[in-house]
Amino acid sequence: MNQQFDQLKLQSTAAVRAQIRACAYAGHTAGLGKHNLQANLAILPASHALDFMRFCQRNPKPCPLVGVTDTGNPQMVTLGHDIDIRSDIPAYYVYRNGELAETVTDITALWQDDFVGFALGCSFTFEHALAQAGIPVWHIENNTTVPMFASSIPTVPAGPFGGATVVSMRAIPDRQLDAVIAISKRFPMAHGAPVHLGDPAAIGIADMNTPDWGDPAPVPAGHTPVFWACGVTPQVAIMQAKLPICITHKPGHMLITDVADDAETTILQP
Repeated sequence: MNQQFDQLKLQSTAAVRAQIRACAYAGHTAGLGKHNLQANLAILPASHALDFMRFCQRNPKPCPLVGVTDTGNPQMVTLGHDIDIRSDIPAYYVYRNGELAETVTDITALWQDDFVGFALGCSFTFEHALAQAGIPVWHIENNTTVPMFASSIPTVPAGPFGGATVVSMRAIPDRQLDAVIAISKRFPMAHGAPVHLGDPAAIGIADMNTPDWGDPAPVPAGHTPVFWACGVTPQVAIMQAKLPICITHKPGHMLITDVADDAETTILQP
């Protein structure tokens, strides 16, 4: 897997998506599709789509909405050409009645005519800019998934959707904190600036060694844990809503779009 990941880092976004669509790659997408916006995914019945859109609108830091499909159409036409959300993500979580029921690599057999897909910006997007600035990103360098935690920061509810804000953590050298804040702030559609720096207990995180999603990552001496709002937040909201079926990306396994990561708009012409 490490060799395949290293090879994919050198390939175009279209080539990476082709490997994912063929179920030839099912790993995380951090560091892949450089210079293109990566997106979280949530798919749910149209009967709850408006409430979910309100939830995103009320919580723009964890849920920066960058694309929505037409009802029943699996093509995410505003984010690229030939993007099929049934197959173009390495791994999916399937929730039934608020519980995680299964993990799959293709959801074509589960697709329903009333499904609506929502794409939400991802912090993997600004990591390319951090790397270009010489700021190390530990989970990319070590081929792991960024650690993510359910925090004590509440979201603003909408309909049945609500719950805690999920945050992702990266340990940043103290001397580079100001640069990291300035760089990530340039990417509002990828969660923007951090929501917290320093003591994890201040936002309800008791143990940094046991993330709720992803893999543990060290915080060496001379580094500060930095927390960004995370697009896994809708998964907490979906579990709270307890809908008969909802489908999301597996955390860390994102949709890589054709939109430039520094684009002022995320809309492409179909």
